[in-house]
Amino acid sequence: MIIRRSPNIRFPNPDPGRVPPGQFVTPHWPVLHFGAIPDVDLASWRFSVRGEVENPRTWTWEEFQTLPRVSRRNDVHCVTHWTRLDNDWEGVPVREILRIVRPRPEARFVIEHAFGGWTTNVSIEDFDRDENLFATHHSGVPLTTEHGAPMRIVIPHLYFWKGAKWASGLEFVREDRPGFWEENGYHARGDPWREQRYRE
Repeated sequence: MIIRRSPNIRFPNPDPGRVPPGQFVTPHWPVLHFGAIPDVDLASWRFSVRGEVENPRTWTWEEFQTLPRVSRRNDVHCVTHWTRLDNDWEGVPVREILRIVRPRPEARFVIEHAFGGWTTNVSIEDFDRDENLFATHHSGVPLTTEHGAPMRIVIPHLYFWKGAKWASGLEFVREDRPGFWEENGYHARGDPWREQRYRE
């Protein structure tokens, strides 16, 4: 894992009900990733949804920008113990994509795909939540490449890695399948309130 910005300033915990066990609050947004940052060309960018859905779809970048957009504010919790409060995101709600593609009843898990070959897995219950977002902006400005531009998935009730940076598609499946970090020892679900950091 490459860490480019260390969260070395720790804030007092303003509200214990917002910060999971084992976490500290930081004003920074550390950059953590493994390997090279993908070079994503918007002219050839595609976001594809396939698998156990009634209506498989592929969008270009221009087409994706025409979808309904919302703003969300939430806290994010990294498996490496930092928490960043009150993040302002803008993007397309996950439920808007679910409405369009219509997952079949047998779709129990979602594999998030990302440019560079990365994947991560979540259950359909964890994915189908109102606060989840395909985010293109943070704090009013477009995401930077190191933070997942042009688009990342945000699932705030799980550890931050469960929302893929550089998102390129979704695959709805019947059986769970580990992604990159899960294959390398991270927990299959990643609930920060239960400190599900690593595979048991």
